Amino acid sequence: MPFRNRRLRLTLLALAVAAIGLTTAGPALAATPPAATPQTREAAIPTDFVDLTPRPLQAEGSRDFTVTYRNDGPTPVTVAPQLLVLSPDTGPYLTPSDVTVERRTGHGCWQPVAVGSQTGTLYTELTGARRTLSAGETLTERYRVTDVQPEVQGTVLPRVALYG
Repeated sequence: MPFRNRRLRLTLLALAVAAIGLTTAGPALAATPPAATPQTREAAIPTDFVDLTPRPLQAEGSRDFTVTYRNDGPTPVTVAPQLLVLSPDTGPYLTPSDVTVERRTGHGCWQPVAVGSQTGTLYTELTGARRTLSAGETLTERYRVTDVQPEVQGTVLPRVALYG
């Protein structure tokens, strides 16, 4: 009989642990985003870019950039402002530690912006910068790029990503 009691206790313990696990996992599973459909994946990829006027990095200083885009169409459009910092054609390639990028908030403060890097081009992320503009609405974002290393050279290309 002791063996049956032990087996029963282990079975009840296993059921209790499973029940607690399901109860705990419930909110986590509910918070998991649904799998991406082809439609949502397409919406996450820009379909075009509008390049604005490029300017050289300011040697040993800061330079402000304004990214402006107006939705002249009759329907809402999703856009994202972006800065590219291009390395010179002959090198050396830029690294994220060579510059700082900041965005001016609605309250007039400068907020740091993370910079990624790929094959010598630095860039600001598009994901968090996406906005939907109504017909006739204008997007205006102000950025400040500071050259941290005095010998760094490059070109800043502001642009706007357009989504489907």
